[in-house]
Amino acid sequence: MEAFVSLVEKVNDAVNGFVWGLPMLVLLVGTGILMTVLTKAFQVSHFGHWMKETIGGIFTNRHITAHTGKEDKSISQFQSLCTALAATIGTGNIAGVAAAIIAGGPGAIFWMWIVAIFGMMTNYSENVLGIFYRRKNEKGEWQGGAMYYLRDGLGGYKGCKQIGRVLAVLFSCFCVLASFGIGNMSQINSIAANMKASFSIPPLVTGVALMILAALVIVGGLKRIAAVTEKLVPFMAIAYVIGSVVIVAMNAANIGPAFVSIFRGAFAIKAVGGGIVGSGVKLAITWGMKRGVFSNEAGLGSSVMVHSSSNVKEPVKQGMWGIFEVFMDTIVVCTLTAMTILTSGLVNLSTGEVLTDAEDTALAAEVFGLHFGKAGAAFIALAILLFAFSTVLGWSHYGSTAFTYLFGTKAVIGYKVFFVLFILVGATMKLSLAWDLSDTFNGLMAIPNLIGVLSLSGLVMKITKNYVDRRLRGKDIEPMYSHFPDIQKAQMANTED
Repeated sequence: MEAFVSLVEKVNDAVNGFVWGLPMLVLLVGTGILMTVLTKAFQVSHFGHWMKETIGGIFTNRHITAHTGKEDKSISQFQSLCTALAATIGTGNIAGVAAAIIAGGPGAIFWMWIVAIFGMMTNYSENVLGIFYRRKNEKGEWQGGAMYYLRDGLGGYKGCKQIGRVLAVLFSCFCVLASFGIGNMSQINSIAANMKASFSIPPLVTGVALMILAALVIVGGLKRIAAVTEKLVPFMAIAYVIGSVVIVAMNAANIGPAFVSIFRGAFAIKAVGGGIVGSGVKLAITWGMKRGVFSNEAGLGSSVMVHSSSNVKEPVKQGMWGIFEVFMDTIVVCTLTAMTILTSGLVNLSTGEVLTDAEDTALAAEVFGLHFGKAGAAFIALAILLFAFSTVLGWSHYGSTAFTYLFGTKAVIGYKVFFVLFILVGATMKLSLAWDLSDTFNGLMAIPNLIGVLSLSGLVMKITKNYVDRRLRGKDIEPMYSHFPDIQKAQMANTED
């Protein structure tokens, strides 16, 4: 048995090294660069428009936040965003950023920003394709995601029917397997460890409590998940942002030097006195890109599965929510985490050296503890509880969607039951190999997804141009709502926007 486990570990390490190696990171960023070029830098050139249509629209457009009726199985645009953010805003926003600074120096944050800027258009493209190729299942629920635009989009090209179907199945399998690890056990284990360290709560107690809470939400389906996340996500994000802003304000004198250290470290520029900031440009790039991808998941094809359940009819409108999702997750939350650490005095801003033995979550807890005492460390423990548990809720939907694609809607209840049971496993057992495997499967999701996005990049460009011509330039042309004539006709008859 030990020999088998050792073999699995070696194979996984080899696969993981390829999946999350520099070539894959370059492919992820390269896809974002291509989509940026094809859409004429939509995330920059139409910054004001997508901000107005997303976060601005929450206060001006009733349709964005209005709940759908009981018979309507779709969710609101705001609920889809909150559910997607629930899955992306997790321990990576705290522990992941800290790990990037420790391993790659302050310069890693610069490359995290670069990944986010281009990742906005990867996420945008996924959501545009998700809406364009989605269909309703027998329960009347919208079903969309990489598996659908691989099957019906890539599979629609001459001679590509089989490869489209095979890639769709592979993506779904990788997603289901990853959901149990990176979307469940690893998150729950982080919660249990923090609850024990901060409040002396036994892992078993934490596991049972979270299992019961998760069951009440997850078994109720997407609408119940969305109802919880639309309340939980804004609360946890605002609380964490306020706490981080207070710390940065308390260390205002270090803000300028912190930014200088980020840019110096990004390119290994010599500081005054000859010191090199960070761990070298290669490590800064690698860790910054890794943390950026892990944090916002752009390119992995995950969040598109919940965005596709929105009641929106314009693919580009949901694409803009994808842009905002990456902006909020990485540019706002991850940057604030980085600035709290860099301005705290626990990092030598001239050399990039971390002046403490604390790692990952413990580093963030130490920063908050320095400024708020024991309450600060407790706040981080509670933040991780909310962040990680919301990630579990979001990933339960991703896994359910992939499982439904593979086995149908009637079998999905079995997946949900097992998913809930594995929460207890994650809280009470050490499963490092399982987490490493799920990490690999999470990365493997990106391969078929990026093939789909790249093969359909021209279509994304056409849909974007169609939207800009109609909505921003006032041209009288037929909209591009759906690949399927019956849905296209129904959406055109729908006057709500």
